[in-house]
Amino acid sequence: MIQDTHAPDYTYLLPEDFDDHSRVWIYQSNRLLSMSEALQLESLLDTFISEWKSHGKKVKGFGTLFFGQFIILMADETASGVSGCSTDSSVRFIQQLEKTFNIQLLDRQLLAFWHNNKVQTLPLSQVPYALEHQFITQDTLYFNNLADTKIKLLREWMIPLKDSWLKRYLVKTSL
Repeated sequence: MIQDTHAPDYTYLLPEDFDDHSRVWIYQSNRLLSMSEALQLESLLDTFISEWKSHGKKVKGFGTLFFGQFIILMADETASGVSGCSTDSSVRFIQQLEKTFNIQLLDRQLLAFWHNNKVQTLPLSQVPYALEHQFITQDTLYFNNLADTKIKLLREWMIPLKDSWLKRYLVKTSL
């Protein structure tokens, strides 16, 4: 079994001119998007970011698709704050993407791991079985989609399972 313990470098794709405490939202697709879908989604993201406003003021925003499966939205609040209305507009945008591409982006029960040099998803309910049968191990890289700032995205997005909230499953499987 191949164990991927080194994360691919994605950090160079993040905007350097955004504050480390910029707010981040990570939406994971239940499937890999095709190349044509990815290109269309990137275009829609660019349009959304260019029109994203908070109380009538442009949000300094960033949006991209990582690994063909993760939509990352970022807002640098040093330029302008993000209000409830602007956050709601981003959620409506995500919901529209779900319909457009027939994908699920809001399912927090579907977890993602870096395994065999690609993103592999697994329902939360199957984590104990996957650990017991060593499809994943304590060192398998987990996508921590709870990273909510740029600095956390840089340092804590792809982490070993043993360093995540999933470590509680390790005790049950005696790894």
